[in-house]
Amino acid sequence: MKISRLNPYNGTNKTRAFFDLVTGEGIEIKGFTLVDGSNGLFVSSPQEKSKDGKYFDKVILPKELKTELTTLAIAEYEKVKG
Repeated sequence: MKISRLNPYNGTNKTRAFFDLVTGEGIEIKGFTLVDGSNGLFVSSPQEKSKDGKYFDKVILPKELKTELTTLAIAEYEKVKG
């Protein structure tokens, strides 16, 4: 897997970057977010708002894959951020 696009975000909330992911099979998943939480940076999956106003993840990742993606996203973010 690789990150196809990473855009740093300099807004006032905890979002640090938006990025898209390309799997080894060539499937592109858009809308991941790198967030600065209380325990450091983490990846948030693409989300959608339901009719009752709650958000839910559109992509569910196994824990090991999410850890790998977080490491990859942080490394890419550090390169872009400089």
